[in-house]
Amino acid sequence: MREARVIFWRIKRRHIPWAIMRMGWDRLRLRREGVDFWKLLGTGSGETFTVRDANPYRWGVIMVGEDLPRLSHWDRRAIACKEFSLKPIAVNGRWAKRDPFESMAKVDSKTWDGKVAAITRARIKWRHNRKFWRSVPPVNIALHASPGLESAIGIGEAPIGLQGTFSLWDSPQAIRDFAYRSPAHQGAIEATKRIGWYSEEMFARFAVVEESGDW
Repeated sequence: MREARVIFWRIKRRHIPWAIMRMGWDRLRLRREGVDFWKLLGTGSGETFTVRDANPYRWGVIMVGEDLPRLSHWDRRAIACKEFSLKPIAVNGRWAKRDPFESMAKVDSKTWDGKVAAITRARIKWRHNRKFWRSVPPVNIALHASPGLESAIGIGEAPIGLQGTFSLWDSPQAIRDFAYRSPAHQGAIEATKRIGWYSEEMFARFAVVEESGDW
């Protein structure tokens, strides 16, 4: 069965060089094992989406496909592991020039009343980096003050320019309230349309089908 899986591992300081090395080696493994879509992720606080946000103690992966591999070498070194099995509710935009979830059956947003995960990611145009960074703090403050938010972290495919967020909400209504009623978030959407600081972007909501582990 085709599934989307997101995993985050927390490691000790002594394993940071190993983690950086695995970010390269695991690309070869996932490509060799034929995973339909995958992205290895660094993480951070998401406060400014600059290098100073980076958290070298937490790393992650998103995989989409059938018979997804278990990256047990990460499990063996992790002091904590948080894992999610997701089904898409709504996907807008592209990731690496494709919709990796298009062949998955969508969950009906009108009937799903469980937890919701949201993934945002964007390729930021270099000439707009400074404008983007200045816009992030108000949205981040509003996000973390939102009722129903359980957790939110920054995710990145590269130190600069390929950033996003992973957030977990206790209900579909909670994320809708943030998306459509937060003045800071609405202001960021308007600025995105006006300035056009992304060369590619995606916003996706998912039903959390299974959740295990801890942060």
